[in-house]
Amino acid sequence: QMVEIAKGISRGASLIVLDEPTSAITDAEVEILFQQINRLKEKGISFVYISHKMDELFVIADDVTVMRDGEYVGTHAMKDIDEHHLIALMVGRELTELFPKVECQIGEVVFEAKNLWKKKTFEEINFSVRKGEILGISGLMGAGRTELARAIFGLDALDGGDMLIEGQPITIKSPTDAIKHGIIMLPEDRKLVGLVLGRSILDNIALPNLDQFENKGLLNIKAMFNACHEISEQIGVKTPSIKVEAKTLSGGNQQKVVICKWLLQLGIKVLILDEPTRGIDVGAKSEIHKLMGEFARQGMAIIMISSELPEIIGMSDRIIVMREGKFVGELSREETTQEKIMTFATGGKQQ
Repeated sequence: QMVEIAKGISRGASLIVLDEPTSAITDAEVEILFQQINRLKEKGISFVYISHKMDELFVIADDVTVMRDGEYVGTHAMKDIDEHHLIALMVGRELTELFPKVECQIGEVVFEAKNLWKKKTFEEINFSVRKGEILGISGLMGAGRTELARAIFGLDALDGGDMLIEGQPITIKSPTDAIKHGIIMLPEDRKLVGLVLGRSILDNIALPNLDQFENKGLLNIKAMFNACHEISEQIGVKTPSIKVEAKTLSGGNQQKVVICKWLLQLGIKVLILDEPTRGIDVGAKSEIHKLMGEFARQGMAIIMISSELPEIIGMSDRIIVMREGKFVGELSREETTQEKIMTFATGGKQQ
């Protein structure tokens, strides 16, 4: 990402458009980027900076233009607008609760990891997650969070350790094994590995579930359409038809389609969410957070990986912090602050 940004600013342009430039870089790299933007602004270069991150806009922007559903909403000087007003313009209504945490009855341990390790990636990983619990995993980019999720889901091979579902040892060598044990995962990059963008919403929801609609080698197309249409309406996918291609949808609706395809699976016990709201607007974020709360209320055990500290703090019942492939701290919801998370993540001293 930093190389891509460097390429963009090295061409002597008078106008540079940056589209979500900080979605995959660390806080230290964001600071470097902002320094370069300010340096180039002093030389008369203009920037269009597209971002869903409110805090960045208030740091770097002079003016803000809001678009919603493909239409122009308005332009304001940053000094004349606050975050609450900006969010209201983006979603078209007052958004009173961005992190609608649902208080759930937390039950017995559903999933347990014991001494998981993968060479040069992570080691000594021990944790459990309970029924109805949202376990947040925080840490800096490169800490090994996504690699751990991929290994649990069977996308990458573990070098050692044990996993248990409801106290029973399980072996996962592929996503098929994980799904059979009731473990599903929403990946970090929905466009690359979560969806087939050139296929319809219907196809994307149906693909992992074709066995449910198959009889003697033939698909029941009507039953498949009805099931996919029903789940897309339940989750609130905004589309004129489930026959349109997934690539035509907004980021938030694409993420909902990924959720839909897994919810047709029966017996979901563990839901792994890797950066569930990356690159989606603030209104869709609130909707995804509401769905997370509903899934927890239904008894799913949820593991959420997020680089956004407000999201981790706002949605988690318990937070584990990861640094350089190891778990280095655990915090309850009541004791968590951004400062404590960052102290663990960076290896600083606790106050």
